[in-house]
Amino acid sequence: MALKNKKSNFSEWYTEVIQKADLVDYGPVSGTMIIKPNGYSLWETTQKYFNKKIKKDGVQNAYFPMLIPERLLLKESKHIEGFAPEVAWVTQGGKSKLKERLAIRPTSETIIYDSYSKWIRSWKDLPLRYNQWANIVRWEFKHPTPFLRTREFLWQEGHSVFATKDEAESEVRKILKFYKDLFEKVYAVPVLVGRKSQKETFAGAEYTLSIEAVMPDGKAIQAATSHYLGQNFSKPFEISFIDQNMKKQFGYQTSWGFSTRSLGILVSVHGDDQGLVLPPKMAENKVVIIPIIFKKDKDKVMNVAQKIKSNLSKYNPILDDREGYSSGWKFNEWEIKGIPVRVEIGPRDVAKRQAVVVRRDTNEKKIVKLTKLDSEIQNMLKQIQNNLFNSAKARLTESIVNVSTLSELKKVVSNGKIARAYWCGSPKIEDEIKKKTGAKSITGEFVSSGKCIVNGRPATHRHYFARSY
Repeated sequence: MALKNKKSNFSEWYTEVIQKADLVDYGPVSGTMIIKPNGYSLWETTQKYFNKKIKKDGVQNAYFPMLIPERLLLKESKHIEGFAPEVAWVTQGGKSKLKERLAIRPTSETIIYDSYSKWIRSWKDLPLRYNQWANIVRWEFKHPTPFLRTREFLWQEGHSVFATKDEAESEVRKILKFYKDLFEKVYAVPVLVGRKSQKETFAGAEYTLSIEAVMPDGKAIQAATSHYLGQNFSKPFEISFIDQNMKKQFGYQTSWGFSTRSLGILVSVHGDDQGLVLPPKMAENKVVIIPIIFKKDKDKVMNVAQKIKSNLSKYNPILDDREGYSSGWKFNEWEIKGIPVRVEIGPRDVAKRQAVVVRRDTNEKKIVKLTKLDSEIQNMLKQIQNNLFNSAKARLTESIVNVSTLSELKKVVSNGKIARAYWCGSPKIEDEIKKKTGAKSITGEFVSSGKCIVNGRPATHRHYFARSY
């Protein structure tokens, strides 16, 4: 069950890991995926964390139809222009041709805001903050890869309406912090945080804030986005309200989302040549117990293994008591599936009232007395979570290089690293950088110092540039 080398052949390694760890299978339609229970449990853990976060903040979950009438998509011109190449259309129902084409949602702004226009009448109806967990279809075909880029995927999308610009912009920043916390505290994946260039801004938004991850091959990948829509949708969709002075006002809006792409990032950042490595906070089963059985000692070993399972129940442990498989085979299988901690118990261990505990992240083995097993594993899980984040953070920091010339930028991204450069903010210069270096603007911040890397003019941005997914 040997895997490809991650460092030298990341693409093939990734494809092997997601299949051998039993996370996904390929769907019958090109560019689609089947998320298997091992993979879906990761998404459920993500949902549980994020739902708790947004519900505590006052957001409510809802669901809207996946079929969107064409007339609604056309209401915001920049929005439909941005998504037109990716829209899949339904044109026939049964044997009857439809009078109007229906889009299978590429994103839900238009159908949600049609409802918001009916539900909001007064300032008392605001803020309105709904989120939905849904599937999305975008009919693109750029190297489809399960989780990372597929024609259908799962995501959450939040859509809020406020009475004031300040409230809306405050939410955009707050939600971005929620996403950063999810990736760094739960996924143990460090991220770059900033504002997208105008060219990379979500279609129809005033601006987009994003978090970006860096993959093992040096390419950046968008992890989550939070958009300030201003009144770009509220005016065409008539999302208006009567304020406290009895005057008609248009709402200020935000939208925000992340998808199952995040699971592909998780796999990529932490996995190794033995397979998947799960941060404990993401693992549904944090411990696997493997009894090492010989016929004459089977009952004794199994009795102790059962007690260990019962005592460690809060970690939702797996007791692998399957017959017909060697201990070594089982070790290998659970390494591939990324279970954070493995507990081995054999006849000699039973006699000494101990077990061998193995960390998945470092493969370090430790002999632990059975009475100390719970506390030791609890500490070990915290250590694994912290180690995975700190290791990934060190790799990210090492990959960022400050550059001052276009040739330096090209060299940096050619070596699989991230270039950080001053830039005047011009879309033409952004295009020139991409054309000459192959690097795309990722995210960044506004600045009031420095000179543009290309034309020497005063910089307005300090941006990350990299090859990207």
